[in-house]
Amino acid sequence: MESKYFHLLSSIFLILLLNPFPVVLTLSEHDSKIPSSPLDFLNNMIGSRKGNSTKGLSQLKKYLSKLGYVSYHNDKHENDDLFDDNLELAIKLYQKFFKLKVNGVLDDNTVNKMKQPRCGVPDFFAHDKKAEFENLVHSKYTFFPGKISIGASHYTFFSGAPKWPPEKRNLTYSFPPGERTDVNASTLDATDMWASVSDFRFSYIEDYNQADIKISFQRGAHGDEAPFDGRGGVLAHAFSPPDGTLHYDADEDWVYDTVKDEFDVLTVGLHELGHVLGLGHSSDDGAIMWPYIGSGERKGLGKDDKNGIRALYS
Repeated sequence: MESKYFHLLSSIFLILLLNPFPVVLTLSEHDSKIPSSPLDFLNNMIGSRKGNSTKGLSQLKKYLSKLGYVSYHNDKHENDDLFDDNLELAIKLYQKFFKLKVNGVLDDNTVNKMKQPRCGVPDFFAHDKKAEFENLVHSKYTFFPGKISIGASHYTFFSGAPKWPPEKRNLTYSFPPGERTDVNASTLDATDMWASVSDFRFSYIEDYNQADIKISFQRGAHGDEAPFDGRGGVLAHAFSPPDGTLHYDADEDWVYDTVKDEFDVLTVGLHELGHVLGLGHSSDDGAIMWPYIGSGERKGLGKDDKNGIRALYS
């Protein structure tokens, strides 16, 4: 027994002698599965309200401006950290859109919703005047750009309701050379779903430059004035007809499946194709056009999505 124990100690001593520095195994930031968000800075301003000056509010102003909730137009408070009237109004509008308590305060529920992964397409397009925002906040209806939603309908359109011309009902799509292959099958499934509820038909072509719909994975600033923000935050975005551009954020963990901490390329692609066809975001959390998409989640078309695409092209 003693000889075995002595042999073990000798082996350990030899290893330490040959490797005097401790070995530490760490995961890279990209490989870590710890949830994070580019909006984690919001954690430090929970409870902030009008009149407060809190570090990071200027970042929030820019973020809400990108999503269409506020338009400063060179206002003196555009780049400062003051919780001003415009920011309060923007937060109230955000809270109403997502059926949160409308109090204009960065409370826990509001911050937690803002931090969730979502599509980068704005929720609002046409409203640039403060009076119009105020009317939306105080309206008794559910409201959105392109239409006022009453009753069970919550779908929206882009500003001006752009759509593909009547002669364009057979749309082609493609991917750049060398793109990951799992997006091929997921796009086929997503286009089949939209075709089943509309007059559109979709077909794949090899020539990426000639395709009506161009689908690719991008990261960071990639030339369309809508840079991606790394893991978490914005997952993807697309442009209204007849642009046909659809981008996934390449920094996300993508899978053609439902896997914890990873994003289903089918669900996100189905959502973004809705934008390519002309739909905006829906306030119905059961709709594919709901702006937020969770990891490990798979969704199909909801009744509101079907009503929306039929209304746009009726």
